[in-house]
Amino acid sequence: MPHLTIVANIIASTEKVELVKSELVKLIAVTQAEEGCINYDLHQDNENPAHFMFYENWASREHWQKHMDTQHLKDYLAATEGAVESFIVNEMSQVG
Repeated sequence: MPHLTIVANIIASTEKVELVKSELVKLIAVTQAEEGCINYDLHQDNENPAHFMFYENWASREHWQKHMDTQHLKDYLAATEGAVESFIVNEMSQVG
């Protein structure tokens, strides 16, 4: 089975952009060290600094599900509670 691609779009509240950004950056190194993580790349929109996007590839959906239950992700959610307007996750598979 091909790997799983995740595209996660996070929209921070206008007044909380720097808080959300700093908390997202904390996730990068620890997540990249997780078993099954192929890449975990954070992007920020050039026109709208409140819009962040993670482009992730995982060896399997099971690896990604383990990631979703990690303490560092729980810590991020607690630290950014009320600071995120929108969080949309798409599970995707490469077609060609």
